[in-house]
Amino acid sequence: MLSQLPIVVASASDDELYEADNQLALSISAKWGFPVLSHNEKPSEGLYLQVYQDVLGLADASEKKVLPVEVDFASPASLYRKQHGGGRKEPIVKAIGLKGNDAWHVVDATPGLGRDAFVLVSVGCSVTMIERSPIVAALLEDGIRRLALTFPDLANRMSLQHGNSAEVMQYFKGESVDAIYLDPMFPHKKKSALVKKEMRLFQQLLGHDPDADALLPPALMLATHRVVVKRPNSADVLAGEKPSMAIESKKHRFDVYLCQKN
Repeated sequence: MLSQLPIVVASASDDELYEADNQLALSISAKWGFPVLSHNEKPSEGLYLQVYQDVLGLADASEKKVLPVEVDFASPASLYRKQHGGGRKEPIVKAIGLKGNDAWHVVDATPGLGRDAFVLVSVGCSVTMIERSPIVAALLEDGIRRLALTFPDLANRMSLQHGNSAEVMQYFKGESVDAIYLDPMFPHKKKSALVKKEMRLFQQLLGHDPDADALLPPALMLATHRVVVKRPNSADVLAGEKPSMAIESKKHRFDVYLCQKN
């Protein structure tokens, strides 16, 4: 798993936005330790981070026509899903078990680009995302920063912890956790061209999760109500542990483990 990539400031130094983008890149570098490169030093191959017009993205130098992958909680697609996606009728919300005016604290221990976390936040949950890759954590943090500019109430319900989820859950500090959501990376059998660009880049960056089974025991210990595991329909249950029930869709299912603490 890659833990470090360079950050490229994509705008030229005479661009009006260069100074602000350069400051953003330097602040990200100071926190996460990524080296900052100028526009002229952009890598000719491999993955790199890019700051352009106040947005941090993950780019692939070999895919020049493909836009960088970014965390954009306030994107039109995310907001449309928030407004018209059914809210509490969304499969993940049903699986988490929200009822009435519940405002649960949910831990998303495998957040990816944070899309499922945003759905949960948009229906009133507070969500703690735990991410072990500093690169993905930096992308998520940048997404929360930009969300706060337009939807501070939503951003305030999102928090991020950097670390190995199995360990962080075992020694979790903070408010009690009602539910935990797990969506471990699953190796795709299809040719890479058929897999979405985000998934391709993430597989290059992270690989799949060979230690995914280790997430379930500490999750079951920490959650007071339930643990939800998203799996492809063809996949075995996590850690060989039979769920209390499963909610199925065309391609995926949500394995639900009820906790006996409430």
